[in-house]
Amino acid sequence: MAQVSLRNVSKVFPGGVVAVNNVNFGVENKEFIVLVGPSGCGKSTTLRLIAGLETVSEGDIFIGNRRVNNILPKDRDIAMVFQNYALYPHMDVYENMAFGLKLKKYPKAEINTRVKEAAAILGLEKLLGRKPRELSGGQRQRVAVGRSIVRKPMVFLFDEPLSNLDAKLRVQMRMELHRLHIRLQSTMVYVTHDQTEAMTLGDRIVVMKDGFIQQVDTPTNVYNFPVNKFVASFIGAPPMNFLEGKIIKKENRLFFDEGSFRVMIMENMYDALTDHVGKRVYLGVRSEDVYDKLFITEAPKQNIVTMTCEVVEHLGSEVYIHLDTGKHTVIMRGAGDANPQINQDMDVVFDMSKVHFFDKATEKTIV
Repeated sequence: MAQVSLRNVSKVFPGGVVAVNNVNFGVENKEFIVLVGPSGCGKSTTLRLIAGLETVSEGDIFIGNRRVNNILPKDRDIAMVFQNYALYPHMDVYENMAFGLKLKKYPKAEINTRVKEAAAILGLEKLLGRKPRELSGGQRQRVAVGRSIVRKPMVFLFDEPLSNLDAKLRVQMRMELHRLHIRLQSTMVYVTHDQTEAMTLGDRIVVMKDGFIQQVDTPTNVYNFPVNKFVASFIGAPPMNFLEGKIIKKENRLFFDEGSFRVMIMENMYDALTDHVGKRVYLGVRSEDVYDKLFITEAPKQNIVTMTCEVVEHLGSEVYIHLDTGKHTVIMRGAGDANPQINQDMDVVFDMSKVHFFDKATEKTIV
């Protein structure tokens, strides 16, 4: 079994810099888990701790049933794919993939079998005789992955392997990595700053910030039920819209008052928001939950908000419309054939069943 478990793991660098702070999470056998967060959040350091390339300051790391804190990287039965391909330029593809097995003195016949099996999985059979300089970026990355596959490790570790590729190749390689995981049925831990990669690849996502874990859950739950404002803002493209305002009560109903407008809150949120009446909060709403009033047949009059169109981004199948409330900017996602006019007012409606409220002081999710 190839479970990975981190228990109260911290990493403090010289000078007192805390890169990883009391991290706890587990990776199940055959699971694909993604560590995601902005630069400097501690995700790559966490991966390097699992690999043994950094020493643990506090806590324990288990791979399978074995505590590996004091075990050398080469003895942890892991394989790591780096951001930089790190291929030997003087070796051809076959030799690059076989090199690690040769160091471990595997029989030539077994090396040949493993390399050809990995090449078949990755579509590299016709490239085995080429040098790295004769390969495209995507092909080089596949060779780097193949070098890991031939080792048949308990755990695969990926450190931002697609960040050096152009946008089209990243999409292609995401699909190939997804197929690879299904085919190999191996445990994989993947680090990225790209939330799209996290959402499309991970069985579960570990969202990190400033060395702390913010949330561990499935991509769907992280998107729909973020635990705080940071997670809500980091996961999703474009980012969630945030508007600061006050919860007010009027005629036994609760409203969110932004200052230039107010909207009526759904009754099923009253219990969570009662203690916040009279207090300032953040309302969060995703771009797909903001609608042009022209296309809404039934909308409460008090929930229609007039905003000014500032910028329109045409993306072909959809359009992002940047709207100004006077105090905040709201991005609305519309159909590709939408053609709003710059500097003209638009009446929009929030889907109040999909909005989130965050405490202004703690930024934790209220509801």
